[in-house]
Amino acid sequence: MKAIAFVDYENIWTGLLERGHELTPEQLVQYLQVYAKKNDMDLQAIYLYANFDREEFWRTQTTFEKTNVFTRHVFSKNNYSSTGLRHNAADLELMLEAQEILLTRTATFDLFLLITGDGDFLSLLRKIRAWGKEVKVVGVGGSVHHSLQPYCEGDDLLEWVHHENPETEYLPEKDLVRGIQIIGTLQIRLPYVASTKARAALSELLGRSIPQVKEFIRYLLRENLLTEKEHLDSNLKIGKTKIYLLNLKDKKIEEALGPMLEEIAQRQAKLILEV
Repeated sequence: MKAIAFVDYENIWTGLLERGHELTPEQLVQYLQVYAKKNDMDLQAIYLYANFDREEFWRTQTTFEKTNVFTRHVFSKNNYSSTGLRHNAADLELMLEAQEILLTRTATFDLFLLITGDGDFLSLLRKIRAWGKEVKVVGVGGSVHHSLQPYCEGDDLLEWVHHENPETEYLPEKDLVRGIQIIGTLQIRLPYVASTKARAALSELLGRSIPQVKEFIRYLLRENLLTEKEHLDSNLKIGKTKIYLLNLKDKKIEEALGPMLEEIAQRQAKLILEV
């Protein structure tokens, strides 16, 4: 049976994250391969839709492309002001492209596989069925809209991810010294350390996922090793941003920073006056 898959990536990624799992591109592709083999499908194409400007998805588009997944970048909102611009843009793009393939390549595919839990796709499923094609849906357990459940046939991405990739406990203390040094280096190099910049740098240099980095930041704040301030910046459209400042009076911070401490202290003193 020749099949084509359409992936509403943000929908399933968010559904899994809410249950403690961060889905990686490799995991998703592996799951689709396992699913296709289990169901005797010839999965000929995978189309995946997401806003790759989103911080958590940085660098994932290239990874998907390397595994022969056709990605579609669809920005969903204004990144400078939290407006509802292009709400559900990825959903619309997915539905339009699926219908185009259905109409122009009718004989190419026997089955349309949708990886989502969004009930907005019900009209698309009905149209595909009306054209005599089979439809299956795979979503995250507990996040699939009731209107899509008859098409799921018990398949659950959450159950598979949990079984194949059980989460290990993250201990922020293990990254403490290196994490402090990374933030300290940013404070020397940059006018100020914006929260988004800090998370991106920590994720890359510590080799941690964004949820783990957020847990690390929460740990620093909870232990009073880091403070969070609002910083005015006329270069930004919204005129302000959130920045991080290390608590230079704490012994752990002093020991981790070593010779960097004096220069960071000078820079922070200037920033505190500006805040």
